[in-house]
Amino acid sequence: MINQSTSQLINYILCLADNALILGHRNSEWCGHGPVLEQDIAITNISLDLIGQARNFYQYAAQLKTDGSTEDSFAYLRNENEFKNCLLVEQPNGDWAQTILRQFLFSAYQFYLYEELQNRKDDQLAAIAEKSLKEVTYHLRWSSEWVIRLGDGTEESNWRMINAIDGLWKYSDELFIAADYEMKAVDIGTGVDLKIIKSKWQEKVKAVFEEATLIIPENISPRTGGKEGKHTEELNKILNDLQILQRTYPGCEW
Repeated sequence: MINQSTSQLINYILCLADNALILGHRNSEWCGHGPVLEQDIAITNISLDLIGQARNFYQYAAQLKTDGSTEDSFAYLRNENEFKNCLLVEQPNGDWAQTILRQFLFSAYQFYLYEELQNRKDDQLAAIAEKSLKEVTYHLRWSSEWVIRLGDGTEESNWRMINAIDGLWKYSDELFIAADYEMKAVDIGTGVDLKIIKSKWQEKVKAVFEEATLIIPENISPRTGGKEGKHTEELNKILNDLQILQRTYPGCEW
């Protein structure tokens, strides 16, 4: 039987994995539907990067859990309330502006998170973060350029970005509100103190928004709960799609 500290570490790892998996799946829905071929390929490659990160985290969680769990069982055989992803990543794609803003807000968070995580004492988590940081650096640059391009583009593209901010900003605070297992991971020297990266995230978002002629909303009530398994109806829709093959044909391998 695993001890409480290991159990909390597993939850921390699953949160990292679930964020990557769910956003990766969301982005994959653009495959074949991107606005132009080059960007269709770009968003699909970002999806593959995120799913690859999820696999690495799930494999490590399975190694720690020692009960026969696998990356497949974590991804395909858990119910909605067992997923620990933040609400932001499960939000629907909407138009291109909403997809871009969702990616930017999350990639900025993920960049500073992995930057810190690669220096923590858990060697395996640090190695995953170091490898993934190279990918996330591109994700952040790509999404930043698109936020600026749309925000400071035409009247319509600017309006679409404003609409995306109205729809998504309320989910951004949850990124920095620590769940119990995140605080425990910090206590044992494995996790990242979210207060450390929040200010960096805010500075990055502010700089990009200013160049994009966009305004950061104020006094928005945050939507939270995803890290504790309380999700929007969107996650159930994602899981119905994501898990149907494994649940219909048990034993299929990723």
